[in-house]
Amino acid sequence: MLKKLLLTGTCALLIAACAQSPTGRRQIMLFNDAELGKMGAQTFEAMKAETPISKDVRVNNYVKCVTNSLLLVTDSDMRNQNWEIVVFESDQVNAFALPGGKIGVYTGLLKVAENQDQLAAVIGHEIGHVIAGHSNERLSTNQALQTVLALGDAGMKAYGVKYQQELMTAFGLGAQFGVALPFSRAHETESDIIGLDLMARAGFEPRQSVNLWQSMEAQGNGGMPEFMSTHPLPDTRIKDLRAKMPEAMKLFHDRKAASPLPQCKR
Repeated sequence: MLKKLLLTGTCALLIAACAQSPTGRRQIMLFNDAELGKMGAQTFEAMKAETPISKDVRVNNYVKCVTNSLLLVTDSDMRNQNWEIVVFESDQVNAFALPGGKIGVYTGLLKVAENQDQLAAVIGHEIGHVIAGHSNERLSTNQALQTVLALGDAGMKAYGVKYQQELMTAFGLGAQFGVALPFSRAHETESDIIGLDLMARAGFEPRQSVNLWQSMEAQGNGGMPEFMSTHPLPDTRIKDLRAKMPEAMKLFHDRKAASPLPQCKR
């Protein structure tokens, strides 16, 4: 009976919100674009209030040049959003994109991304998260897990299962390492692929993405095993990018032959 209860709850969630990512991966999507856009805008406003914003015109123009070049090759729904691009004064080596047309780039990233192509690799990756609906999927997956765990807890109580707390703890850990973290690694890998495609079609040299992650590799991940990490290990990421590189280079050469390449100056 407990197994039936869990299966019924899980199947109901899957049937209600089954979707497919740009790379053909199955997804659970429980939220609509308006909800996500509102959450993204609120998060972005909070970040702007907490983190200093760069006033350097040259830096802002450089970041916007790269970002807008990438957005030009997205589909019309993405391209026509009123995108807000902000450069934050912070040593963080990072960037992000949020639902609702929000992109943030930290000045620390500009110390590591040596040229426009490497910066495009990171920003293209972040735009890839939005294109693939990863925020929706992450929120939906977490909600689905909570629902299944709640059903399991209720079922165990109803049928007097012994060692309930121990079983629920084990089930929770299994859900975390068996579903939540792999989904996150899948998101990162998928965004790498989408970002590589975007930068190639926008006219940024795809091979620079590998150069960037090779530089990042020196920072390491604290020695955490990959199965417990939310991101692929650098070697895995570089291997996956190289596997897609022939296709990306063809797109880049086609773009190069069609029109002048971006000239975003630091």
